[in-house]
Amino acid sequence: MGAKGAVEIIFRKDMDDPEAIAARTKEYEDAFANPFVAASRGYIDEVIYPHSTRRRIAMGLRKLRNKQLENPWKKHDNIPL
Repeated sequence: MGAKGAVEIIFRKDMDDPEAIAARTKEYEDAFANPFVAASRGYIDEVIYPHSTRRRIAMGLRKLRNKQLENPWKKHDNIPL
């Protein structure tokens, strides 16, 4: 749900005043529809900007290039029935 829809539900009493709805929408976007607020509260680890996405993905893949999986031996198998 977008900020406008959320504001229209939360602040139903202000529906007849478009200026109040616009102000509340701006306030809602600043408070909740912002990745930096989520990062400051610890909901996400980091905000990656669009211009650095390719570099970050390449760096992650380079780190995983030589990873060796060490899965434990399985005692029981899934027998076809």
